[in-house]
Amino acid sequence: MIIARSMSDGWLSNSYVVGDQPGGHGVLIDSGGPLEPILEAIQEHRLNITHLLLTHHHQDHVVHNAEYVERFGCGIWGHAEERSGCRDIEHEIGDGDEIVSGDLSIRAIHTPGHTTGMLAFVVNDQVVFTGDTLFKGTIGGTMAPGHATYADLRHSIMEVLLALPREMEAYPGHTDATTIGAEWEENPFVRIWRGLEPEGEGPCTAFGRPATLVLRAADYDGGTKCWVRFHEGGLDEIVPGSQVTGD
Repeated sequence: MIIARSMSDGWLSNSYVVGDQPGGHGVLIDSGGPLEPILEAIQEHRLNITHLLLTHHHQDHVVHNAEYVERFGCGIWGHAEERSGCRDIEHEIGDGDEIVSGDLSIRAIHTPGHTTGMLAFVVNDQVVFTGDTLFKGTIGGTMAPGHATYADLRHSIMEVLLALPREMEAYPGHTDATTIGAEWEENPFVRIWRGLEPEGEGPCTAFGRPATLVLRAADYDGGTKCWVRFHEGGLDEIVPGSQVTGD
């Protein structure tokens, strides 16, 4: 299998091209990274691009959709829930749907949380592309445009993605790759969910509202990601650390 990545300098968002073999078929996953590294990999491996698959609708993952369609004539596939935020989606796919491109078999997995229609893609039962649900050492937020709920995100991570084989490589929507096993063992959010670490109990303010800071952990961008529990309503959310003051 061929996997090449392009990452945006600003957003740190990834685009991927996945190919079955040199001179064979390939698919694109998200389009937020610069085109050049992806186009170079496609040319180097002489890939026939058949699909552009979207994990979700946020601009940092779809900005180059039109350029790829113009170059390769590939259709754009995404979840129905993402269409309101991305009119580019031509073909709807949902949980368990399979896409075949040459010797690639790609299974869509619905992982709501960061958005309601977030998809992950398992390729040939060997690797998974996790979008903005699960990253190396951190997780996606639950207050972005089109978000679902904290409960949805937790279920998507603990019951869906982390149910995949421990040795499976995971390629996230931002920055570096990881493995399912590494996140099961080391991800600080997962460790609390597993009961291996205690929840924090300190007071904080998040988006100007009083809350309890359950966890502040390193995020993929060099900042922090926080799990907070708002006093009003008792709702849990995963939010940018820049929006949280106090410990």
